Amino acid sequence: MKIIADKLIYKVEEAFSCLGQVTAMPSGKITKEQLSGADILLVRSVTQVNAALLDGTSIRFVASASIGVDHVDTAFLRDQSIGFAHAPGSSADSVAEYVAAALLEICAKSGRTPKELKLGIIGAGNVGSRVCRLANALGMECLLNDPPKKALTGSETYRPLDEVLEFADVVSLHVPLVESGPDPTYHIVGTEFVSKMKQGAALINTSRGRVIDEKSFKTVCSRLGIIVLDVFEKEPAISVETLRLADVATPHIAGYSLDGKLRGTDMICRSAGAFFFKDTVWDSSKSELHKQKSTVDLTASKDPVYDGVKSAYSIMADDEQFRLIYAAPKDEQVKFFEDLRANYRKRLEFPHFTMFLGEHQRNEAEILKELRFETKVIAANKQP
Repeated sequence: MKIIADKLIYKVEEAFSCLGQVTAMPSGKITKEQLSGADILLVRSVTQVNAALLDGTSIRFVASASIGVDHVDTAFLRDQSIGFAHAPGSSADSVAEYVAAALLEICAKSGRTPKELKLGIIGAGNVGSRVCRLANALGMECLLNDPPKKALTGSETYRPLDEVLEFADVVSLHVPLVESGPDPTYHIVGTEFVSKMKQGAALINTSRGRVIDEKSFKTVCSRLGIIVLDVFEKEPAISVETLRLADVATPHIAGYSLDGKLRGTDMICRSAGAFFFKDTVWDSSKSELHKQKSTVDLTASKDPVYDGVKSAYSIMADDEQFRLIYAAPKDEQVKFFEDLRANYRKRLEFPHFTMFLGEHQRNEAEILKELRFETKVIAANKQP
């Protein structure tokens, strides 16, 4: 089979070579003409998959190595009997770790401890549920809002949105982009949403940029505390004005750990094999990625949880790199944003790190363990 793939899908040629001939190319080069004679199309969230791209082509199967599907016209694919798969949950741990780093940064900037803060989680799916677990590990109380899950289960675990906004010190968004229906999320965050939040509350958005109505948000965000944005309404042509409003900002990379990318490729590869009734011989569990380990000595740290997370993932390093967009000419800012994502550093998830702590840091060692780090407590007279 002939396979056309976004070249930035991690290990795509290695994974899919067992199914056919893979031609990997930049996302911007994926056109109807390039799909001539192709059977499989593999994309990321930056490629719009619709009739304009696929009508009249020979594509029989489409897969997106992403957790969301708002860039895919699934109704068109269904009507054309084109198979489709994506990778829900593949980057969930990566995003949850990003949020954990953001929460600790919020604590550091505000001078408060995690135990003093209530976290409102809007959307308790693959990502939101993991964020809840990590926040609980940090000592935070979590308030969950998820209307579809509430309707399905009737559980009192899921609280009304107004209640969550009233009591949460930090609100973190983990919703899909839904433009219609009983529970739309498009532009859910605007004047009314922010006015219902606690004065000085922090906001984190790692879901979809269009969840926030940036025009109205700009008029009311001054009543908020720390703002953390990983996604923007008009990517890749982001509003630099919105970027300046954020205390912490990153270029849509919360889910960009190598582990998440590997899981995404594995999921769509298996789905393609199942669709075509073919065995896929690529085994992601044997990847060299799983052998990469690092050690961090925290025995002298006064705040080992913060320092441990920061040593594994420095959210402020990504923020600093992103802010260089200010110096770029306006007509080059789109390319700057895309290049940051395309050339993002190799980021490993927390289980790749072993944290060494002292006997006096057993409580912190337990917290780090619950954050999925490997921990080792050593005697005072020994060095790691």
